[in-house]
Amino acid sequence: MAKVVVCVAWPYSNSPIHLGHVAGSLLPPDIFAKYHRLKGDEVLMVSGSDQHGTPVTVKAEKENVSPEEIAEKYHNINSKAIKDLHIDFSLFTKTHTQNHFEVVHDVFLRLLDNGYLYKKETLQYHCPRCQRFLPDRYVEGRCKNCGNERARGDQCDSCGTTFSAGEIEAARCTLCGSSPELKDTEHYFLRLSAFQERLLDYVRDKSYWKANVQTFTRNWLEAGLADRAITRDMTWGVNVPLPGWEDKVIYVWFEAVIGYLSASIEWAKRSGDRDAWIPFWTDPEVRHYYFLGKDNIPFHTIIWPAILMGYGGLNLPYDVPANEFLTFKGEKFSKSRGVGIDIPSLLQDYDSDIIRYYLATEMPENRDAEFSWEEFEVKINNELVATLGNYYHRVLSFTHRNFGNVPEFKSTEENRREVTDAIRTAMGQVDEHLSTCQFKKALKSVMDLAQFGNRYFDSVAPWALVKNDRDKCGSVLNLNLEVVKSLAVLSYPFIPRSAEDVWRLLGYEASILDKGWGWIMTPISAGQILQESRPLFSRVVIGKGDQMFSDFEKLSLKIGTIQSVSDHPNADKLLVMDVDIGRRIRLVAGLKGHYLSDELIGKKIVVVTNLQPAKLRGVESQGMLLAAEHGGKVMLLTPAADVLAGESVDCGMKPSEKVLTFPEFQKLSMLVGRMASQDSVDIGRIVRSKGPCAAAGPGKTVAVFLPSAEACDALVLCTKNGVPITVDGDIESGAPIR
Repeated sequence: MAKVVVCVAWPYSNSPIHLGHVAGSLLPPDIFAKYHRLKGDEVLMVSGSDQHGTPVTVKAEKENVSPEEIAEKYHNINSKAIKDLHIDFSLFTKTHTQNHFEVVHDVFLRLLDNGYLYKKETLQYHCPRCQRFLPDRYVEGRCKNCGNERARGDQCDSCGTTFSAGEIEAARCTLCGSSPELKDTEHYFLRLSAFQERLLDYVRDKSYWKANVQTFTRNWLEAGLADRAITRDMTWGVNVPLPGWEDKVIYVWFEAVIGYLSASIEWAKRSGDRDAWIPFWTDPEVRHYYFLGKDNIPFHTIIWPAILMGYGGLNLPYDVPANEFLTFKGEKFSKSRGVGIDIPSLLQDYDSDIIRYYLATEMPENRDAEFSWEEFEVKINNELVATLGNYYHRVLSFTHRNFGNVPEFKSTEENRREVTDAIRTAMGQVDEHLSTCQFKKALKSVMDLAQFGNRYFDSVAPWALVKNDRDKCGSVLNLNLEVVKSLAVLSYPFIPRSAEDVWRLLGYEASILDKGWGWIMTPISAGQILQESRPLFSRVVIGKGDQMFSDFEKLSLKIGTIQSVSDHPNADKLLVMDVDIGRRIRLVAGLKGHYLSDELIGKKIVVVTNLQPAKLRGVESQGMLLAAEHGGKVMLLTPAADVLAGESVDCGMKPSEKVLTFPEFQKLSMLVGRMASQDSVDIGRIVRSKGPCAAAGPGKTVAVFLPSAEACDALVLCTKNGVPITVDGDIESGAPIR
């Protein structure tokens, strides 16, 4: 039994994890770890939420809450999503822990004592308008290498080039849009240049690394290593453990990679054996694998090995099987760019194995892969359901119905050989591919065995044999059950939920992991009681029947024309309006200070007409107009073209006539969106656009209905005649409508 350390890139805890995270750096290590556990190896798989990255502070400032509040919120959301995907960490922790601080401080001070850290005055971006030093994520500009216009202050996600302050072109502050200055500030630097020769020697025998990993690493080393600042002018993060440095923190790129070590130490403490991590990190026979996206390659093949060398006595990475990017509409899935389909909402609609299977088949191992809803539907229905699921159900249901248990094999070894050879071949291929992190090839070998099983089942025709030769029928069913058993074990790393379900249907009480890899070739026991079969996968249908938007039908929305406006007699900020919605009603709204009375007369608005009437400071309001609100701005919803008063805003659905209470209305979520493409809309993140006006045109501002906070589909609001509902002015995507 060998020991294996599996280290997984730490997702920022600034929003829910998305498909790009899973395909790139969460699913591959889980498949790899499950494979090694099946083989009987002792696996330590660690990661956690990167809570100190500047994306967290950016999100916190946007929502006007503390970074810790944001970090904890999304750590909890993402921890649950990871668990719901059946991704099994030894420990999924977070960087804002006392343990992590202590380990980072230890590494910092050891490197300082060993002469690998030094102080230096350096230039840093400073925004004169915001009056603050800018972390790298607060600076964007043009990459001098590839021309990407949205390169970050420290790195270009497009080509991987890293920058020092001042090296990106046309730099701008992401907070206010102004051009930052370069100002002197003092920081600690990692003497990375001191490790040039040792790193060259370290990578010399890494010919088994992926081509993209070798290329990134070689390019960095050939360019010559420059020393890098490891502190920043911030207050959120791991503090510098030295007096006089209270206004600075340790830079996240330095402390986050130390998280692999700190998480291992935390795991050991939780296990009850504080020293349990030591053999995993000091035994030279233990291999360390690091799973991440290609934009993080240099941090794991150069910077982290340099830190480990400077610290001394700890294992270096054995392999860094970095993936390329998963893209959507040609863009990289990215939290900061708002491009993503988040996992919590996807899990509301689809089983975890369906998500895992598709991403495993489309994993961007050697090149970028494009996510497609159409391909998602085809692969699940034609492969997972029609091939694997169909074979499971055919064999198990027929055998249970006619025998109830595992029939005895009463034929010759020659007849058995065809099946055992197919199983042995698949087992060897999956073993070879998984041991070298070739996950797509491994899954293909699993599915090839499933296809063989279907062909074999058809060729032996048990439905005919059961009538004429029950012993022969039992023998061929026994062999088919061997294939089913083998498929359950071989598919377990990829789709564990269904694999365990099949295992139980076969009558096993112990789990697949308890039995292990060797059980693939262990004959199934005759007489073992089978459970009644059931389909393990359901077909998916994309874009059909929008029942997800049924809550929208609780609303009755109509276009109204404002006919008169007057001040509220008892409230300074309220206006009283007579509005034509096909009939005359009176509305009370807090628009004073946002609109002049003359601006409102004749304006077309959207009115909730089935809201329970309410008296506001003594004047009854017989409905409520809809407006977007953000940053002190209030902007009315209005149709994009001239329509008649009273026309329904129903998106082709049937509105309710039931009276809606205000608390019921508050549970419904409507937001401002900006069309990102013909079938996607930016609401602060990218989601699919649905409804008759789903393709309103790129760049167009629209009002949308969101069925839940984490949903990946949004209904674009439009009138009965197909006129989109927009906003009366410029306001940020994601602004709430109320």
